[in-house]
Amino acid sequence: MDNNTKKIMFSSKNDEWGTPQDFFNKLDVVYNFTLDPCATAENTKCKKFYTPEENGLEKDWEGETVFVNPPYSKIKDWAIKAYTEGQKLHTTVVMLIPSRTDTRWWHQYCMNADKIYFVKGRLKFEGGNHCAPFPSAVIVFKKVEVVPQINSMER
Repeated sequence: MDNNTKKIMFSSKNDEWGTPQDFFNKLDVVYNFTLDPCATAENTKCKKFYTPEENGLEKDWEGETVFVNPPYSKIKDWAIKAYTEGQKLHTTVVMLIPSRTDTRWWHQYCMNADKIYFVKGRLKFEGGNHCAPFPSAVIVFKKVEVVPQINSMER
């Protein structure tokens, strides 16, 4: 990979690329999101959101259905947080992230997700003039409550 390609694919000059509204809407129909923990007032997709100043990494997401399009400059931190919060009962975390299957954090956290969806084609993020230069994935973390089965016995 040449240096120009690396600069484009791993650039963190702007972390505020908004999720395409139609893409979000399709996910929202399935998950009914309640929280966007890494947003601005201009690009949030949920009524409840945390700004960079409020730092969603430090907040508790328990009981929420969370949509995360994280700042890619801190993607590992957000993957760890999403995985951790997704281990709480009644909490679902859905992340839209670059498909970085060659990284350690991907294998430590994303590969332990409840679901992984690879996005066909390249997304065009709000605020961008071109499609992203990288593939994207949707990662779903959700702890499933295990209910013991009790076999009824006739007497």
